[in-house]
Order: sequence, then structure tokens, then C-alpha cells
Amino acid sequence: MIICGVELTGSDAVVCLLNLDRGQFSLPECKVRKLSLGKNHSREDLKQFQAAFAGLMAEYGVTGVVIRERMAKGKFAGGAISFKLEAAIQLIASPELEVRLLPTALIKSTLAANPLPIPFVDTGLKAFQETAFTAAYVGHMVR
Repeated sequence: MIICGVELTGSDAVVCLLNLDRGQFSLPECKVRKLSLGKNHSREDLKQFQAAFAGLMAEYGVTGVVIRERMAKGKFAGGAISFKLEAAIQLIASPELEVRLLPTALIKSTLAANPLPIPFVDTGLKAFQETAFTAAYVGHMVR
């Protein structure tokens, strides 16, 4: 089963695919590391973002998407654009794709109980994908 971990930052969705097959994790080769929303943030831009995201999920046979939840207010609150991206992902009309939000507290408690099997630096992913990778891993652990 392939899960896509997502971290929303500004007008970008950083993605990381993680496969779990018979107890073994693997990182499927993926040509996309992040998807960006157009500069105008218009309705058309959102529709294009949503279509690109849905197409990527279909291309790689992804069955689950987990998004690291952002705070709605406070010092570390997510921006308005990132909440638009979240809604666009959640509203993808695909019965094969389950989209879930992972609260930070759940991520921390899951990692405490089930530490990552390998250090992130050994994955070969880019540093900016670490949060998306962690979200995908926790997504597999809390199924």
C-alpha cells in the first residue's frame, strides 16, 4: 500500500511516497517532490493544482494521503493559502483515495512508540521532504 505524506508550506505541497508491502518499507521513485499553486491563487489555479495532485496519486497508485495538520491560529499557524491547498486535496473526487489529517500530537506519540526504522538522511530524499516522509510513515503506523 502506498501512502503519500504531505506537508503544506506557503503555496506548495511537499510530497513523499512511502510503500509498505509485507512489513517492508520502500520509497517508490517519484518524479515530483512538490506541487505548487499558481501565483494568482485563483479558482482556476486551485482546479489545476487539484487535477495535478489527483493525477500524481493515480499515476503512482496511491491509496492514502496524510497531511500534517497545521494550527489554525497562534505563532505557528498555517497561512490561508495552505488551507486552500488542504481543501483542494480533501475534495478530490476519488473513491480509491482516502485523505486524512494527522495532528502533531499524534505524530509525536506514534514516533515515540514506533521510531523510524532508519535515519532520514539514509533515505536519499531531499531535506525539505522530511516532514512529508514522517507523515507518510505515521500514516502507515496508525491505519
